[in-house]
Amino acid sequence: MALLSSSSKGVVVSLPVLLLSGAAFSAVLFFFLFSSPPPCNCPVTPTTAVGGGGGYRSGTGERISTSTEDIEWVKKQIEGNGLHMADNVLRKGINPRTRQQQLQDLLQFKGISHYEGEPTNNHTALPCPGELLVEQHHSNYGEPWAGGRDVFEFLAESAHLTPNAQVLEIGCGTLRVGLHFIRYLNPEHFHCLERDELSLMASFRYELPSQGLLHKRPLIVRGEDMDFSKFGSGTMYDLIYASAVFLHIPDKLVWVGLERLAAKLKPQEGRIFVSHNIKFCSRLGGEECTKRLNDLGLEYIGKFTHDSLLFNHYEIWFGFRRFRA
Repeated sequence: MALLSSSSKGVVVSLPVLLLSGAAFSAVLFFFLFSSPPPCNCPVTPTTAVGGGGGYRSGTGERISTSTEDIEWVKKQIEGNGLHMADNVLRKGINPRTRQQQLQDLLQFKGISHYEGEPTNNHTALPCPGELLVEQHHSNYGEPWAGGRDVFEFLAESAHLTPNAQVLEIGCGTLRVGLHFIRYLNPEHFHCLERDELSLMASFRYELPSQGLLHKRPLIVRGEDMDFSKFGSGTMYDLIYASAVFLHIPDKLVWVGLERLAAKLKPQEGRIFVSHNIKFCSRLGGEECTKRLNDLGLEYIGKFTHDSLLFNHYEIWFGFRRFRA
């Protein structure tokens, strides 16, 4: 018996056919809703991604990475102001000094404001070493200081960070990269383990105050041997990264760190990024490395290259994720 009849241009649909179609649709819907593939614990074939140019925005709509439109704007400003960068030569300022000469001035005149007399008469609450005031620490790590922005953009984009994310840097040095995370993230959401006293002094006494970031209260801890106990047990990280740090650490200690951090990385979405190489893994051989990662609940997700739009700055990064809780 027909449930619906139509005109000469219509279609006749019988009740059994309608019921059968509804049952089939329900079965398909049930399958997709209640079945999911098991987590992948096998190594992912390395892939290459080139960073830069996307103008990535966070979940809040805030711009993170530099876009091609940004670069074009800079070029127009240079052209419009009649600047000829190719012709630039080193020029003298109104009081030209090398860093070394600046440092000698500071030592001679007892500070940046040329206070005379005993230190007890200096009202400055936090004396700053002259080496920091002339920014010698910007050259301590062999990379251009401006490259820190590039690293931040690549990592923040790759991990899809929002200001509410939790980030841990292993060996943040003098905050070449960390400053940008601290500025972007909510207060107390940037953590760092650093062993070098000069780097820590540069962070607390120069970089954070001069950048107006003291109110962000980053948790920067002096420590070594992959001891993360001072960060507490309740924090789950969206991003953990190490820039050129694992190159200088024994393989055994790197694995100790990964073992301690695996449970602190958010499952599935969280990312670990390591720059330059992963010889701590490759020296074991592919199968053994994969097994040790899987035992920690981690898997390798690929090799990434970041080619900056801003500077002549190119880096290689290796990514990992936690595939099980």
